[in-house]
Amino acid sequence: MSRRATIAVRRAFLLAALLVSIAPASGAADAPGPRPLRIAYVFALANAPAVIAEKKGYFASEGLKVELKPFGDGPVIQQAIAAGEVDIAYVGAPPVYQWFARGLQSRIVAKVNYGQAALVVSAGATPPILALPDLRGRKIAGLARGSGMDVLLRGQVLKARAGLDGDQDLSVVSMPAANMPAALERKLVDGMFTWEPYVSEALLRGTGRLLLDVNQAIPRYPWYVVVAVPLTLAQRPDDVVRVLRAHRKAVAFINEHPAEADKLIAEAFQIPSIRTASGATLAPADVVKEARKRLGWSARFEPSDLRFIQTLMNDSLAQGILGKPMTAEQVVDLSWQQKADGGR
Repeated sequence: MSRRATIAVRRAFLLAALLVSIAPASGAADAPGPRPLRIAYVFALANAPAVIAEKKGYFASEGLKVELKPFGDGPVIQQAIAAGEVDIAYVGAPPVYQWFARGLQSRIVAKVNYGQAALVVSAGATPPILALPDLRGRKIAGLARGSGMDVLLRGQVLKARAGLDGDQDLSVVSMPAANMPAALERKLVDGMFTWEPYVSEALLRGTGRLLLDVNQAIPRYPWYVVVAVPLTLAQRPDDVVRVLRAHRKAVAFINEHPAEADKLIAEAFQIPSIRTASGATLAPADVVKEARKRLGWSARFEPSDLRFIQTLMNDSLAQGILGKPMTAEQVVDLSWQQKADGGR
């Protein structure tokens, strides 16, 4: 090969190398970023931190793009997780450990709230329902069988506090939480075991009477939790930590600015104005203020929280919903709480 040909080959090689080095940079500039995190939540007032984190820009301030998806209950969210449609969820603990036992090993990485559940009975029930044993032979509305609320009702409410069997001693009719107040008002059921804001709505309207506030019976019991699926934990661990930081900011805002937060929560959960039995009209934010009497928000797990989750696991096993014994430590991973503490 002549000297001129050799020089030409070298120039062609250098040009090709230069183009190769430039192409990835150009492609990276044009390539889209990671897809938004798909965050599911049970459409219950206690899951307010999820919507507050979006409305106040806390997810965005952590550099996250998210898609919030409301669902009617925990079992439906777990089905969506199993189908690969959800990355992170705000959900009760029971569906998480039930699916964990079946092989879908998501992890609980943060707490959302404490309290929320209550048993409300018809104000005009005949004969009146004055105590839990009076539910014998009655019909009450509850959430889907196997949901966290159903496990709580049958275990820690009916059996533990009244010695009642939810299948044999009374009738528990499954229905969406949003349908329960109307069913109670029309006397289709004698009571309802539900969450906020439906508890407060019935009490403020005068159609219902509070029979049991679970947060009074079991003070500060944890309910909703933040759950991350295995693929998210493995492939997007930094984003999980960012979600937890945004979540903590939302919880702090709800606790430190209740008046402003109540208005945002009322709007997000489509809470209507309430006309009381006396004829007064209460603003939607007043319903949230009433609900705060029975629930609160906290992002940090305490030892008592794990003990309560263990109680739910034991109740699920006794009810035939959980296929094998489990421990709370199998599903609650406190290391993510520590990572969020470290700001990583």
